[in-house]
Amino acid sequence: MSRTSEGLSVESVWRGGVSPFAVSWRKLMMWLFIITDGLLFAGLLAGYGFVRLASPQWPNRAEIFHLDFIALMTFILITSSATMATAVGAARQGRMQTAFRFVLLTILGGLGFLSCQAYEWSKLISEGARLSSNPWGVPLFSAAFFIITGFHGSHVLTGVIILSVVAGRALRQRITPEGVELAGLYWHFVDLVWVFIFTLFYLI
Repeated sequence: MSRTSEGLSVESVWRGGVSPFAVSWRKLMMWLFIITDGLLFAGLLAGYGFVRLASPQWPNRAEIFHLDFIALMTFILITSSATMATAVGAARQGRMQTAFRFVLLTILGGLGFLSCQAYEWSKLISEGARLSSNPWGVPLFSAAFFIITGFHGSHVLTGVIILSVVAGRALRQRITPEGVELAGLYWHFVDLVWVFIFTLFYLI
């Protein structure tokens, strides 16, 4: 079979090889997913920004949210990102038991964040906030808040499920370092999205 100048077969070049751009197919697919999902979140947040700028009046966040509680939620999620990074580092060094423990801490962080979000939602709903109504003014505020934070919350829940699978496989020594890293990429993406949501909804 003929060879290219780099010593690769024509067949492998035609198929793209197993590591296009020096990245494994699994990691490439994860990056493509993150980019696609990131664009979706960007569209949602851009739509929120447009509606907010187009509205003559907008609810005062200080009357709706307790910033100390939201800061706690953010701290929990950022801390879970740090524990996930530690888990990835341990997995790369072949210390799967250590990776398991830090993935478990990350799961607890995710569950803690979801619990805080559930409490926040229940409080707002009890005060009359709905997708179609808003006791503080513009109805679109409540709709945007529930849709965007709910969409992000579903990603956190998905991440917790993925990390649970990763933890189980790490405990049984049946996962590669790349598997832990892929889960870490997803989790860091979810954390980064929350930083933008936190800034737009709670700070600005």
